[in-house]
Amino acid sequence: MQEYGIGGTEVKGDASEAFAEIPQNRTLFCEKLTGDAPIKPQIVEGLQTIDDVFEHYKPKVDVEFEDSEGVGKEESLSFRGLSDFGMKGITAQSEFLKDLNIEKEQYQKIIKQLKSNKLLRKTLENPDSKADLLGVMYALIKELEEAK
Repeated sequence: MQEYGIGGTEVKGDASEAFAEIPQNRTLFCEKLTGDAPIKPQIVEGLQTIDDVFEHYKPKVDVEFEDSEGVGKEESLSFRGLSDFGMKGITAQSEFLKDLNIEKEQYQKIIKQLKSNKLLRKTLENPDSKADLLGVMYALIKELEEAK
């Protein structure tokens, strides 16, 4: 039985190949790891693990975030492993994303309160009590800002 490798070339059964076949349950990713185009392509030998590849190329990217007022903030994200590409890995590197995550968690707590707190819901349904509650909140915000 003949086996075929990359490009459809014949691989003899007794030949020792430098590349093993990729199992069907695996995925091969090929991606540019630097922001700069190479002047001259180079072959890098001796990289045995994914950690070796990250250590050699030290991938990083400069990104610009825009807040709700349209103000841009530029940050640099670097990647030292595959886990750095996930939400937690990227958020851990970015002050802007950390602040957004805290804001998201606060909104989720407010939504939970609105769904479960019947007294708060009843207060917000009545226009007079809602205005009183907002007045108290604005007073608290002012007091906190003055305390800074």
